[in-house]
Amino acid sequence: MTRHPYLSPAPPRVLAHRGLVTAHDAALGVVENSFAAVAAAHAAGVEYVESDCHLTADGVVVLFHDDDLDRVAGDPRKISDVRLPELEELMADRGGLVTLPQALEAFPDVRFNLDVKAEAAAEPVGRLVAPHAARVLVTSFSDDRRRVALAAAVTAGASLPPATSPGSATVGRLVAAQALGLRRRVGRLLGGLDALQIPERQGPIRVVTRGLVRAAHAAGVEVHVWTVNDPADMERLLDLGVDGLVTDRADLALAVVNGR
Repeated sequence: MTRHPYLSPAPPRVLAHRGLVTAHDAALGVVENSFAAVAAAHAAGVEYVESDCHLTADGVVVLFHDDDLDRVAGDPRKISDVRLPELEELMADRGGLVTLPQALEAFPDVRFNLDVKAEAAAEPVGRLVAPHAARVLVTSFSDDRRRVALAAAVTAGASLPPATSPGSATVGRLVAAQALGLRRRVGRLLGGLDALQIPERQGPIRVVTRGLVRAAHAAGVEVHVWTVNDPADMERLLDLGVDGLVTDRADLALAVVNGR
């Protein structure tokens, strides 16, 4: 099977969740998903940055997790109701707003793992990442949004589609099929995927199992687990065979991975 260039070199991989690297980021004024966060992750030697995409009122794709500004800036408005200049002003002393085009151009050595959070952002995300598809993975909790973004990248002239990881509905069907021993269905569900990005548990349900990791690997699909911040958990999951750790503590994860 041909491995997507996003997944080179060989694993294991450290994915800085929202660009976060250390426990002291907030104290240093580095807010998640900000320009400063991505820059700090890059400076720390992180190759993969996980981030989220929303669309502003004037149609610009920005890296932002929530659909509103309340948690990050104390402003209750939705991202979709705020124009870019005002959003830049609000984020100026919080690490700086970063748009998707800025992130892709300013950090050419970073591989971006992009979660499309807003339906309106799906097509623009795909179009914008098209020239950078070899170092981008597109995912979403919604498989429909994910597919729209992938299709838009191809339509915009991407030489290959971005790498991709499934939405929550597909993950649910996959976990159920694996638990029931439906191997052919598991294989079909893994078809067309490059990575399976999942939590270790979802409530009482264990999602990451040795069997699921083996099934994914047999299909040529990597397994990345989120969000893993404890070194003991990192070691345990890597011993289980997972290929990537999505973490708020990229500093700890890098130490674990480099020490193996």
